[in-house]
Amino acid sequence: MLPRGVSNKSLKLITDKYSTIKKSSSLINCSTNSLCSRNNRKYNSKINNILTYSSTSLRSFHTQSHFLDNNQQTSSSLLNAEKKPLFDKILIANRGEIACRVIKTARKLGIQTVAVYSEADANSMHVSMADEAYLLGPPESSKSYLVGSKIIEIAKQSGCQAIHPGYGFLSENAGFAELCAKNNIVFIGPPPSAIISMGSKSESKKLMEHAKVPVVPGYHGEDQSEEKLLSECKKIGFPVLIKAVMGGGGKGMKLVHKEEEFSEQLSAAKSEAKASFGDERVLIEKYITTPRHVEIQVFADTLGNCVYLFERDCSVQRRHQKIIEEAPAPGLSDEVRKAMGESAVDAAKAVGYVGAGTVEFIMDNQDQTYYFMEMNTRLQVEHPVTEMITNQDLVEWQLQVASGNPLPLLQNQLKVNGHAFEARIYAENPEKNFMPGTGVLRYLNPPEEVEGEVRVETGVRQGDEVSIYYDPMIAKLVVWGESRDIALRKLVSCLNRYHIAGLTTNIEFLKRLATNQRFRDIELETHFIQKYYDELFPKNRQVDDSMFLLATLSILSKNLTKKTADPFDVLQGFRFNHEHEEVYEFEHPIEKENRVSVNVRHVYDVKETNKFKMTIGSNVHTVSGQYNPTTKEIVAFIDNRKFHSTLSFSDDHKTIYLFTRDGQRYDLTPVLASFEKKGSGAVGSLKSPIPGVIKSVAVKEGDTVKKGQTILVMEAMKMVTNIVSPIDGVVKSLPFKTNDVVAAETMLAVIE
Repeated sequence: MLPRGVSNKSLKLITDKYSTIKKSSSLINCSTNSLCSRNNRKYNSKINNILTYSSTSLRSFHTQSHFLDNNQQTSSSLLNAEKKPLFDKILIANRGEIACRVIKTARKLGIQTVAVYSEADANSMHVSMADEAYLLGPPESSKSYLVGSKIIEIAKQSGCQAIHPGYGFLSENAGFAELCAKNNIVFIGPPPSAIISMGSKSESKKLMEHAKVPVVPGYHGEDQSEEKLLSECKKIGFPVLIKAVMGGGGKGMKLVHKEEEFSEQLSAAKSEAKASFGDERVLIEKYITTPRHVEIQVFADTLGNCVYLFERDCSVQRRHQKIIEEAPAPGLSDEVRKAMGESAVDAAKAVGYVGAGTVEFIMDNQDQTYYFMEMNTRLQVEHPVTEMITNQDLVEWQLQVASGNPLPLLQNQLKVNGHAFEARIYAENPEKNFMPGTGVLRYLNPPEEVEGEVRVETGVRQGDEVSIYYDPMIAKLVVWGESRDIALRKLVSCLNRYHIAGLTTNIEFLKRLATNQRFRDIELETHFIQKYYDELFPKNRQVDDSMFLLATLSILSKNLTKKTADPFDVLQGFRFNHEHEEVYEFEHPIEKENRVSVNVRHVYDVKETNKFKMTIGSNVHTVSGQYNPTTKEIVAFIDNRKFHSTLSFSDDHKTIYLFTRDGQRYDLTPVLASFEKKGSGAVGSLKSPIPGVIKSVAVKEGDTVKKGQTILVMEAMKMVTNIVSPIDGVVKSLPFKTNDVVAAETMLAVIE
């Protein structure tokens, strides 16, 4: 019996190689004397080379045989000696951080890269990094990154031998993989048959049952009528999960607690599934009440070898999408860890898998029983944590396997070293149910990367825009430590030094999560955020006076260092024989309706030009220091405490972005520089929570509606949002129609 990971095909290849080498060796020995007698240096040199190769190969074969005889997995040294060349040029059919990630490895291996881009991405980071770049079309994915025929055309035009799909877009599109094959272009991913089998959640469940991989109880049938689906829900028992058959990433997934919610949630799930995957079919699964999301990284080659590169825990999620991942999964027994890995390999082999894949399991926290959920037939967003604990480059593995080479390592050669975390940095507002946001990255200063310990995987730079057309992820912060505790400490430290301004991000939330005691104690489950919401979203957050004092000092410092032709301009506010006072007002960064006044009195001091008495309410502070607009650093003394912070102004100088050493960020707006205030609208008015597209309008002007009734449906970044009436009333204004594009805070309807 062959050990796990070694295929019959591999064994046959070695046996055939041995036979060929022995035959060659005999022929060489018989003819050596006659050839050498010719006294021909050219022939003698060739024979010596052949004999050396023959001897080395035979020694290598006997080494392989020794491993097999001792029931160990085959070393790949012999196969590596026969490696096929890698591609000369590849096209990356993606954008953002994953495109940049693939380019980095390709560059390391001497492979030329071709980028594709939409009109919105013309000046993006991945375009500037690639050796060549070609326009696909308009910003909409359906007219650019999802147009497979156009991508194939560019690949042929630019002389690419292979296409790397990244993740998302066409990465799990069997039709695109087949199109690549028809055009003699290698698709760097699994065969179309595996994508089809695992792309259908219902089909994959059937295959897994046949392969003896445990699956969650549910309905995966063809009858998609609402009546049938509801009937199956009743059989399974509420709560249930409605999931898109072709889904992934939480799109088209809805939790139904009771029968009364079913119809609306089914409609929403189908709408999201149609928008994201072009297929509205769904399946029903039993909802496990205390689940953990544990997934296994698998890799297979064309020789039949398959390994697992251990597991990742992705339990902490919002909107059914991962927000922080770690490897290895903490708290698992060795028996469960091994069993899950072997089940994942069985799952991959069941569909003839090739390349990188991830088998996702849902695990019951009560007894660590696990069930197959789905297989993502691509490289995962969170693959860097696996790279960190195994010290392997998975993109390089993809390129090696796609070139026809064996896996770089087999199961017995893979080891876990340390612990790693990945935190996804998103443009979103956690306080508003993680609503995705858009905007320009006015200020961007990530923590410094440290090889093997800290990585910042990103596809944006300062000044780039996060648009409504694509996922709002800004970057992935990846850290490694010798233990989980050390890695977690590094994560918090790096988050404290990750400075972004110009739009709302989830960095503050990630820090609260990473420092939460329950998270540190491994009380992990997919409901973690909902369960400990009050701990993760503390109320009555206070803003210390020092924040307003630092902002005031920065304005004063800028004015005093302003270059001007008039030397008296720098003496703004100064009067001979008179102490001048000024008042600065700021909008409170949390309590937006309140203002904070800072009364400033200039203090004459021969040793310190920037010295002031500042008063907020009844509190009087002595403040001095300097702001450096080049380094964005402000060093100040407030009473008996020294502050060293980072501070940046928005392009229009109407907002001050302040970052403290402990990682807090404050957006402070001087009242005189405030943006024009928008009207609050009529009672019952509805504003767009995010920029997006109107997908459907459910009512018309003059209709009577009930509180909670859907008025219209919006879509942004593949997320469907129902806009509902806040009151009982009559629709007085409804200015938009289906397919209209609206900005954030746009008045969508008025209900009276």
